[in-house]
Amino acid sequence: MLKFVKGSLEQIDGVQIYPIISLLIFFVFFTLLFWWVLTAKKEHIRKVSNLPLEEDDNQLNTTS
Repeated sequence: MLKFVKGSLEQIDGVQIYPIISLLIFFVFFTLLFWWVLTAKKEHIRKVSNLPLEEDDNQLNTTS
């Protein structure tokens, strides 16, 4: 299977740029995500982390 894919990709001009682009996108995305995590306000993180635990008044009224 790998030989079939490798043989097809060798015939495409400039195919060697795609792994470099994907690595660059991967690196930039996780670098920005890491930067956001370090600079996010602690109150925002606390608020978002407690969202699943909060009870919704609409749910309490409809289930009874």
